Amino acid sequence: MFDNLSDKLNQIMKRVRGEVKFSESNIKEIIREVKLALLEADVHYRVVKDFTNSVREKILGKEVLESLSPSQHFIKIIHTEMVKVLGEKAEAIRFSTEPPSVIMLVGLQGAGKTTFAAKLALFLRKNGKSSYLVPADVYRPAAVHQLKVLAKSISNPVYDSNDKMEPADICKKAYQEARDSGFETLIIDTAGRLHINEELMDELKNLKRLLNPVEILYVADSMTGQDAVNSASQFNETLDLSGIILTKIDGDARGGAALSIKSVVGKPIKYVSTGEKLNDMEVFHPDRMASKILGMGDMLSLIEKIEDSFSENQAKKMQEKLKKASFTLQDFYDQLQQMKKLGPMNKIMEMIPGLSKMVNTRDKDFAVEEKELKKIEAMIQSMTPEERDHYKIIDKSRKIRITKGSGTSVADLNKLLKQFELSRKMMKKFMPMGRKSKMKDIMKYIQ
Repeated sequence: MFDNLSDKLNQIMKRVRGEVKFSESNIKEIIREVKLALLEADVHYRVVKDFTNSVREKILGKEVLESLSPSQHFIKIIHTEMVKVLGEKAEAIRFSTEPPSVIMLVGLQGAGKTTFAAKLALFLRKNGKSSYLVPADVYRPAAVHQLKVLAKSISNPVYDSNDKMEPADICKKAYQEARDSGFETLIIDTAGRLHINEELMDELKNLKRLLNPVEILYVADSMTGQDAVNSASQFNETLDLSGIILTKIDGDARGGAALSIKSVVGKPIKYVSTGEKLNDMEVFHPDRMASKILGMGDMLSLIEKIEDSFSENQAKKMQEKLKKASFTLQDFYDQLQQMKKLGPMNKIMEMIPGLSKMVNTRDKDFAVEEKELKKIEAMIQSMTPEERDHYKIIDKSRKIRITKGSGTSVADLNKLLKQFELSRKMMKKFMPMGRKSKMKDIMKYIQ
């Protein structure tokens, strides 16, 4: 997301670095370029106007601090104003004092409401909240079945409705079941339409009166740009939304919806859906998103991803193995599987300050890296358990068998074994250090 805008803003910032100081003349041209970059990213014209006016005022209204260069001053102002546009702070989902807390998902057809309902249930469970899913979309073919399949895939309870029932009856009965069973949240997947019409709005207003939801979240397809913003505004006028969900942001290179929707609709973006997998969902942090847009990375999100993927117990076990120098190729393989949970390599690189600016994460080399990881997996899978535990027994004949079984070459296997041996040595070096020392050392490397 924001690839095109990030590229344009980084080009502008490179140009600003050559300025000795700001003046009316050079700022006018710089602001014009920022304005064009935002408009090309499909940001709402009113948001663009307010944003650039505010940036201009702040740059010309105060002297550049002696400790900051004009470019640093400019980036700081752009970042601050962008955070304001995106919503200033993360907005947590609310819960009612008496369970179940009703969360109603609304929006047009095709935005991803049904998939997001399952994602939200999984997210809430990870955060200690039980959910009961309710398929209340009886109009879209297979919508009820889709939610049941998704619920089964994450082992989450779902109300057994069908498309012959009325949405109001489904929701009433599901609410009663959720309350009787002690569920903390009730997630309602409501019907959508291809466009906004009176029938759709009347049904949603009726469900709102019936359920008194604590959250009414509009699910917006970010790839539709200003159409998503306009339809969110119309839903808000009728239902008084409590927040916005942005889906498909991984496929949106412009990002106009994300940068416009908070200012235009007046409601916070609460979550973003970052991929097709059910754990591809994040709390929306305006400051982190602004940093990402400006090529500053997003280390906090990366750390959260790592903590989510690696349990404390796993980390302790690995630490013990490293202390005893018993880290094996099987452990190496297990770690690769954990790393894959963090997401594609290019997405991880984008989160690391410095690397996000230095490396073009859309470069074809990243595709090559992904292929290399698959090769490594294939070679380790072709080994016997004994070979994985004792890599030094892998002689010439074993190498021939392993490479034939994995469709690789002996050169590939030699490279893997050499890298593995080096990895063991490097990891052992980090072992004596405390957590703070390690983090300091890693940050030095990143910077």
